[in-house]
Amino acid sequence: MGLVTLKEILSESIEKKYAVGAFDTLDDNFTEAIIEAAEEEGLPVILMIPNFFWEKNDLSFYFTRLLDRCRRATVPVCLHLDHGRSFEDVMKAIHGGCTSVMFDGSALPIEENIAVTRKVVEAAHACGVSVEAEIGHVASPEGELQASEADETMYTSPEDAAHFVQQTQVDALAVAVGTVHGIYKGTPKIDTRRLDEIRSRVSIPLVLHGGSGLPEEEFRAAIAHGINKVNFFTGLSLEAVKAIRQTLDDAPTGKVHYIELKEASHTAVKNTIKHQMKIFGTLPFNRKLLVQ
Repeated sequence: MGLVTLKEILSESIEKKYAVGAFDTLDDNFTEAIIEAAEEEGLPVILMIPNFFWEKNDLSFYFTRLLDRCRRATVPVCLHLDHGRSFEDVMKAIHGGCTSVMFDGSALPIEENIAVTRKVVEAAHACGVSVEAEIGHVASPEGELQASEADETMYTSPEDAAHFVQQTQVDALAVAVGTVHGIYKGTPKIDTRRLDEIRSRVSIPLVLHGGSGLPEEEFRAAIAHGINKVNFFTGLSLEAVKAIRQTLDDAPTGKVHYIELKEASHTAVKNTIKHQMKIFGTLPFNRKLLVQ
């Protein structure tokens, strides 16, 4: 099946009330684990490149391998820029081969966020690329492991959500309804009433950032009340490290080959993704949608 856009991969998610998992990759090992999990389950997957990784690395060689693996996948794969911070970052991702991009203007005043997002949508849609945007604010910096609490004053306003979508024509909208990036401090709770109101006003897929650490019942509640894409990374990273530590602890001589650590982390990531796919209720992709 190979590469598809975010709009395509989420095309039945609202009607059938399921979510597709979106998992950040930082290297070839993570990429292979994510795609293998999707292939073994026969389910679509969203593979994300975090913007902070893009900024710190020369992705030219890595991206060539990444694109090749996505194209060879036997299931639909959306290659997505996560948390693009500027119009320039988004354009770099589009030129690199991403089939979907997120522009994160959530820290901007809403009208400024609308103006930049509209510009991103115009350019991306001209290239056949989907666009995700965000209003409201999900706590804690992306990629950090510091514990933080959700701030209700930063939750997404249903009125703002409807206005934003109408003005920008984005393909998916990330909303703040009770999650945080990284690790939760306290007990996470999805504001399902707010989510219901947003869903009643917005007809495009809704995105939940900061999925790691959310209890299974809260995931299911979020999806039942309108979430269609779930971003999940910290949980993968922590499970990979846990598996590496366990492999080291179990070694009778204390000596372990590097490949054993790599294989342990690979298996842990793959199994975690499969588990999350079941929680998200992800359904197989309807191939007929691509030929209509």
